[in-house]
Amino acid sequence: MLEWLALWGVTQAAGLIFKPILEDLAKDATKDWAKDLLKGIPGKIVQKLKKEDIEIAAGKALKEFLQLMQQQLKVRCKLAETEIKEYTTDIQKFISDKSVIEILGQAFDINCESLDAKTQEDSWNRLQLKPLPSKFNWQSITEQYLTQVQEILLDSKDLHHILELQKLSDIEINTKEIAGVIVDFNLVKYQEGIRERYGNLKLDSLDTSGYAYNELKLWQIFTAQNVREAHQVLPQVHELPKEHLRRLRETEQLEAEVELEELERHKRVYFEQPIRSVLDVVNKKQDYKYIVILGDPGSGKSTLLQFLALNWAESPLDNVISLPIPLLIELRTYMRRREDKECNNFLEFFHQCSGAVHHLNQLELDKQLKAGNALVMFDGLDEVFDPGKREDVITDIHRFTNDYPDVQVIVTSRIIGYKPQRLLNAEFRHFILQDLDSEQIQDFINRWHELTFTDAVDKVRKRERLQRGIAASKSIAELAGNPLLLTMMAILNRNQELPRDRATLYDQASRVLLHQWDVERALMEDKRLDPKTIDYKDKQAMLRQVAYLMQTGEKGLAGNLINENDLVKVLTDYLKTIEFDKPREVARVIINQLRTRNFMLCFLGADYYAFMHRTFLEYFCAWEFVWQFKETQTLTIEELKKEVFGKHWQDESWHEVLLLIAGMIEPRFVGEILDYLMAQDGEEEKFVNLFLAAKCLVEVRNRLAIVLAATKLLNQLKDLTRYDLCYYYDIVRDREEIKLVKEIRTQAVTAIAMAWQESLDTKTWLKERATQDDNYDVRCVAVKELAKNFKDDADTKTWLKERATQDDNQIVRHTAIEELAKNFKDDPDTKTWLKERAIQDDYYFVRGEAVQELAKNFKDDPDTKTWLRERATQDDHQYVSRTVVQELAKNFKDDPDTKSILKERATQDNSYFVRRTAIEELVKNFKDDPDTKFILKERATQDDDSDVRRAAVEGLANNFKDDPDTKFILKERATQNDDSDVRRAAVKGLANNFKDDFDTKSILKEHATQDDNFNVRSAAVQELANNFKDDPDTKTILKERATKDDNFNVRGAAVQGLANNFKDDPDTKSILKEHATQDDHEYVRRAAVQELAKNFKDDPDTKSILKEHATQDDHEYVRRAAVQELAKNFKDDPDTKSILKERATQDYHEDVRRIAVEELAKNFKDDSDTKSILKQRATQDDNSDVRRAAVKELAKHFQYQLELFEIYHHCAVSDLFKDSHDPFTNPNPRRIALEIIIKQFPQHDQTLPLLRDRAENDPDEQVREFAQKKLKQWEG
Repeated sequence: MLEWLALWGVTQAAGLIFKPILEDLAKDATKDWAKDLLKGIPGKIVQKLKKEDIEIAAGKALKEFLQLMQQQLKVRCKLAETEIKEYTTDIQKFISDKSVIEILGQAFDINCESLDAKTQEDSWNRLQLKPLPSKFNWQSITEQYLTQVQEILLDSKDLHHILELQKLSDIEINTKEIAGVIVDFNLVKYQEGIRERYGNLKLDSLDTSGYAYNELKLWQIFTAQNVREAHQVLPQVHELPKEHLRRLRETEQLEAEVELEELERHKRVYFEQPIRSVLDVVNKKQDYKYIVILGDPGSGKSTLLQFLALNWAESPLDNVISLPIPLLIELRTYMRRREDKECNNFLEFFHQCSGAVHHLNQLELDKQLKAGNALVMFDGLDEVFDPGKREDVITDIHRFTNDYPDVQVIVTSRIIGYKPQRLLNAEFRHFILQDLDSEQIQDFINRWHELTFTDAVDKVRKRERLQRGIAASKSIAELAGNPLLLTMMAILNRNQELPRDRATLYDQASRVLLHQWDVERALMEDKRLDPKTIDYKDKQAMLRQVAYLMQTGEKGLAGNLINENDLVKVLTDYLKTIEFDKPREVARVIINQLRTRNFMLCFLGADYYAFMHRTFLEYFCAWEFVWQFKETQTLTIEELKKEVFGKHWQDESWHEVLLLIAGMIEPRFVGEILDYLMAQDGEEEKFVNLFLAAKCLVEVRNRLAIVLAATKLLNQLKDLTRYDLCYYYDIVRDREEIKLVKEIRTQAVTAIAMAWQESLDTKTWLKERATQDDNYDVRCVAVKELAKNFKDDADTKTWLKERATQDDNQIVRHTAIEELAKNFKDDPDTKTWLKERAIQDDYYFVRGEAVQELAKNFKDDPDTKTWLRERATQDDHQYVSRTVVQELAKNFKDDPDTKSILKERATQDNSYFVRRTAIEELVKNFKDDPDTKFILKERATQDDDSDVRRAAVEGLANNFKDDPDTKFILKERATQNDDSDVRRAAVKGLANNFKDDFDTKSILKEHATQDDNFNVRSAAVQELANNFKDDPDTKTILKERATKDDNFNVRGAAVQGLANNFKDDPDTKSILKEHATQDDHEYVRRAAVQELAKNFKDDPDTKSILKEHATQDDHEYVRRAAVQELAKNFKDDPDTKSILKERATQDYHEDVRRIAVEELAKNFKDDSDTKSILKQRATQDDNSDVRRAAVKELAKHFQYQLELFEIYHHCAVSDLFKDSHDPFTNPNPRRIALEIIIKQFPQHDQTLPLLRDRAENDPDEQVREFAQKKLKQWEG
């Protein structure tokens, strides 16, 4: 008896009150009930079953029923255990009744959808049993019981063959029902069916006018996508930006268990997953037996499955006989056939349904499936729209995987609306299709043009035009990652030019995506929306108005956001204009379709929606403005200029909208817009008005009507290539100014090359800039634009070679080499010429670039590898040798010699730089080679350079974390190594990789207090603060080190660690104050001052301490820091200005005076004393650094003021600078003053005489040369 109870699961069911009933049934004399219970299974199946199988199934079922009865009485009816026991005898009578047993037995029928709860209730009453409580629910009991029995059949290995036998019985019945129709298993015919159905690329939804693409084969053009695995499929992870997540959190609409931080974690985990080819995943059946492929519309989900089927069908049957048979089921078609009673399961679908590519005998198919000889693909789970039916399909798929456990199964679905849990429970792994990357896009474009063009010249021209279009437009590039939209671009590019004609692309793309409403209208549940009455033009009109409303929102176009109420109102108002009944209800149905089917809108949560692609937001917004301007004429040209372009030309998020408008209106109106933009003062906005104007000009196909405006714009842009600030800026210190000038000049060159690329004058002008311009940044960009836009010119290659060898700036030579390799790879001379540059150029930076280009562009040439191996040891500069090592590892990883070379360079190269690089490349590329770890261990202790030793320790810690030796080595190096750099690296490696190891914390604590090297103690202090903030000892150690360590670096690190990690501890502020005033080292006092200002700005003592240290600290480092923090944090305090004035004139150290001068000019320009102090310091300070700073600040903040001419003139002639003039680190104030005069006072009558005098008489040779150069420009 106990054995039966165990088999039924009774012994595991703790607390089962009705256990005595099952104990009675387990006795030998009471087993006839079991056959009666299984009468739901066809009799001939029951006859095939063993008596033991029957008794196990029946016992498990009754145990489930009794547990459900007990649960109802206890939970729903709130009865005590003693009250429940009173029903034991009556329940035993109940399950002995024939009609009750018959209904319970129906649950074993796999086609059973419900049990008769009413008859069960009547039977209880008929048998006159103890009345049940009023809350007792028979319907709930029967539903749960049916589910439990079906799960028993699905999940139990012991009972699973009952289900298999029953299915086979159904198959036999179906076969007899279609007697006379014998379905064979002809795989040759099946291959033909696959080729006919899926062989040609499906372009029905695209406008292919102008060329017949009907012979284009899918397998020829298919590009295998990449995927990332998603362990948690959360739509928010893959769609929502941070600001939208924050809004969800603020409005409490995030699920409690999915907080913002949790979503960020999921997002981080997802993006940390490796990207791999989807074919690699599919081909590893043992690792990925059950797969769900998720993706956006048009991302290639169906195409992938069709390719997998075709790949099998295109091969001779003899070659694929041992390969799995691909069975592709379009779930939308399958559900239609099932609803029409054509089939009940997947096997019947292939056996007899009209939707199958070719019928396959289900009995033979069953054998193949049991042998695991199939790849079964279920396409389009999202296209089963009814949620209940979708759940049924998932149940069918789960049952299928249980029936045929050796078969690989793939399911596809869109991400939006997909619920992963049930398939996750069924052990399916989820992968998300990635957008095509640049290499995949390039591969598609190459193959497309090879297959669809016969004229060689036209093929190259159109291919390069499409490549340029994608590269030139972020909006087009955003769409190009989608295979459907990329295909559309390729078709459109045949007869139209991208990006100029991109509005046509967006129009066609929106038509295709919106057209799906029409083709899916029969499946729409809500009958209130009649698709026949809304064409795609209406849908586009609605989206135009949605986009138009969004641009008026709080964040405008940058926000890409619309509230649901506003969205409903826009659509409702439009529907009223076309006389729709119940427009508000219809609007909500349309919104749902836009989100779930059309790839136009996405739901952000918190009642907000956004355009799925920003590209469509911009396009529809632009189209609405043009509609108002051209069609309804409610927008005039003046309003278009001032209200649209005038208000938004400074906002980069609007530029694409403005450009699309320019491309959709007549040229004469664009000319007026160009004049308007050129009239704006754009210097504060980096002349974006002129650069936008140039881009608008590109949108105009016929420029005859706007020649004057275009010429005026060209001249203004040429002026910008010589743009400069009107004051002096330092190459080293004034990085922002350097960057600004470079950006404006180079953008101007690019704008001219882009907008006038078809003009021969442009080529001449670019050559002139590339050879004659004083600024190497301008020369570089001119070289790039010439190579890009005039590649086909006969002299371009020769000219590039000339620049690569003759320009006196290494960056220009570097650029010329890069462009020549990129654009003339196929030229037979290029490889030889690159080798020559890699050896002969005087500058290592240029030689390194030649090495890189050679390796990148000629990796398939066997000579390249040999040549690189030689250069690894022959170049006399370590930068070039390092570059060779990197390129060998990057491009020849699979060559056996590469590993040997890296090992040799890691141990034997004379340069530490090369050894360190070789170690890094070994770890990156040959981590699994046993020698790699050995070399790291050896270099960590034996290399004579600390950088190499540290790199080796870090390589061990970061890459061999799971190796038991690594932790041991790090502990050993941290505690026993004599080299402080190694100990420091080991300490950091332990903290970052073995935080949870018990010893790590102890080692850090020990080294923070006891290591005899201050760098190691500092590192240990920092890692304790970063990784063990919650350990009570950490704070104590930091406090102790901050006060007691005898090294200022350690005390400083401890002070910073306390401020950053224990700001709320009352001792922290006290320690900072103490160290700011009492520490005997300036480094620590400065750190304390800075941390006080940063973390305790509102503490009244902070300001006092800063004031005191700005004036009284005995070290300039501290005074300078205090001055800066006062100016930064307490600008409005009246004492700050006074202190700055005092420090600028009275501090005894030049660094403090200089900083005070700069802060005064920056923060108190309008104070009447500021200019006077600057003038005084510019002429009277005894330090050239201060005089130089004062002159610079005067010119920057008091531009073009004639009264200052005399100050500048005095400095240019009389400054006492006598040091060595270095333009990078120590420029001569006379040179600075002279440059300011030339920039701000070119028309002054004393300027030219001064320039001549300085060119002849200045004692500094470099000042004379500068003056002579400017004089030559002036007079020539």
